[in-house]
Amino acid sequence: MRRIKELREKRGISQQKLAMDLHLGQNSISRYETGEREVSNKVLVALADYFGVSTDFLLERTDDPKPVE
Repeated sequence: MRRIKELREKRGISQQKLAMDLHLGQNSISRYETGEREVSNKVLVALADYFGVSTDFLLERTDDPKPVE
């Protein structure tokens, strides 16, 4: 999921910081970003909440990052 990396880098957040904030391993974040590992629904929602974007934006189903209200 390249958008995780884009959002993370845009905000100046390291993989380690993101992993710590979401109670995940840094290796998991790396694998999510490269597509080596599928993101679970629980983690997908946590990432969307963390970055303030929609899950559809993270999944590249839309280019509109705004979550549905």
